[in-house]
Amino acid sequence: MRVPANGISLNYEVEGSEDAPWVTFSNSLAADLTMWDDQADHFKDRYRVLRYDTRGHGRSEPTQGPYSIEMLANDVLGLWEALGIKNSHFVGLSLGGMTAQCLALKHPDRLLSVAICDSRADCPEGYRSNWHQRIPEVEKNGMDPLVEPTLQRWFTDACRDAQPEMMDKVRDMVRSTTSLGYVGCAHAILGLDYLSQLNNVNLPTIFIVGAQDGGTPPEASQAMHKEVAGSQYVEIDPAAHVSNMENSKAFN
Repeated sequence: MRVPANGISLNYEVEGSEDAPWVTFSNSLAADLTMWDDQADHFKDRYRVLRYDTRGHGRSEPTQGPYSIEMLANDVLGLWEALGIKNSHFVGLSLGGMTAQCLALKHPDRLLSVAICDSRADCPEGYRSNWHQRIPEVEKNGMDPLVEPTLQRWFTDACRDAQPEMMDKVRDMVRSTTSLGYVGCAHAILGLDYLSQLNNVNLPTIFIVGAQDGGTPPEASQAMHKEVAGSQYVEIDPAAHVSNMENSKAFN
């Protein structure tokens, strides 16, 4: 389903009982709401599950970039407004986890809790260089050249070998991401700078990370965990960057 939100058309799905508390799932860069299929199935009996495609991803409208993390957070607020949601648990992975940080810092009254998964709160030089390489590549050649390298970063070798159907699903997600959406969100990541502010978060918070995550490694989640008083930290082994798909049982 689609709804106008923050000036664009956002695609979303809702499952679960109408009188249950809301939980919102936010996808990673180059993915879509189907990355949360296992979580939606697991939680729909106890929660009102909302999944949406990030701007320029899946079936949500792309716009000319650059984007900012605050813009992506405002997309969530617009979606909640359209659906009449006053507050929600929020689960975000990678880019979705960055959106979660913005919401937790700027709109804590709208959150029941926050799960920040396989993400980070800063953009140091080594991390920035990845985006400076990928942005012009996508602008020139589209998403196809990123498909196989993305799978290598997102999943362990054992998972890629054992789960060919999952890998095909992820290939389709990456390819279907618009170049505008990818590049716009990549610029948003380049502006990431929340680490020094996370000590202001006063919400039930959990940090989840795959033990084999090389893109946003455990050290990045540990650094965030240290800043948020009373937060929990869980490391999932085995799992690389997209821990909710690779090891959904442990993630759930």
